[in-house]
Amino acid sequence: MDSRIPIVDSHHHLWDLSTHRYLWLAEPMHDRGWGDWSPLRSDYLVTDLIADASRQLLIKSVHVQANIDPADPVAETAWLEAEATRPEARGLPTAIVGYADFSSPEVERVLERHAAFPRVRGIRQVLNRHTDPSLNRAVRDFLGDEGWRTRIGLLRRLGWSFDAQVYWQQMPSLAALADRHPDIVFVLDHAGSPAERTPEGLEGWRKGMMQLARCPNIVVKLSGYGMTDNRWTVDSIRPFVRGPIEWFGPDRAMFGSNFPVDRLMAEYDRLWDAYREIVADLSTDEQKAVLRGTAERVYRI
Repeated sequence: MDSRIPIVDSHHHLWDLSTHRYLWLAEPMHDRGWGDWSPLRSDYLVTDLIADASRQLLIKSVHVQANIDPADPVAETAWLEAEATRPEARGLPTAIVGYADFSSPEVERVLERHAAFPRVRGIRQVLNRHTDPSLNRAVRDFLGDEGWRTRIGLLRRLGWSFDAQVYWQQMPSLAALADRHPDIVFVLDHAGSPAERTPEGLEGWRKGMMQLARCPNIVVKLSGYGMTDNRWTVDSIRPFVRGPIEWFGPDRAMFGSNFPVDRLMAEYDRLWDAYREIVADLSTDEQKAVLRGTAERVYRI
């Protein structure tokens, strides 16, 4: 009998290129900091995730919006909801984090359409802005937009969280946003995206993470390590796993695969075996929290 703790994958993506348009996957190849990402230009379905995770005791999962055509982001949610009901899907994804543009005055209508689907638990709008073009992910500085910051408050009525993807330079703005909306849970994606490995970058990331950890309504998602360290090892990612767990605590930290993007850098087993190894010295309750419990509580699954 397998004595390992079952896992909840708190951050993964699925896409069906024959059914939906993903504009970013149709872009000309350019430097995203991931190396060759052409393998992503093929379908990744729930059965692929289940196959990749077959040896890891995956019991639940959270799908995070995959940058489908923003003209109709609810199409992705509708598709995922239908996919999860297929027998071979085993109920996955268990929860959905959809997309909405809070800079738009029409965002409330988009949220209402998402709310028709019972698996929706939150929204993500990528916020990463950086002077290095290869690291720029957002079209503009949403955190600097007062209308955007105000409309985030619409999530309160729905009881949904917001997945925030930022760099360390943006962390003070995210902390201010969390303070402004104390009744909304903010999920910091990809361990705060520690892309800059210079002494200044590492110190900026560390200080920014500690500032965010002081906000009780922010939790951290330990994921996306391959995007900032294409040739990662257990030792190279250890500080970026253990640091956030120390600052936020196991009850405010959760693991995710970021598959299939991080599939470019490592197999599912290698990734989750590394996670398990890095937290092996924590208590059983602490390991349960980061491997499944925090994700189950935050996403209510």
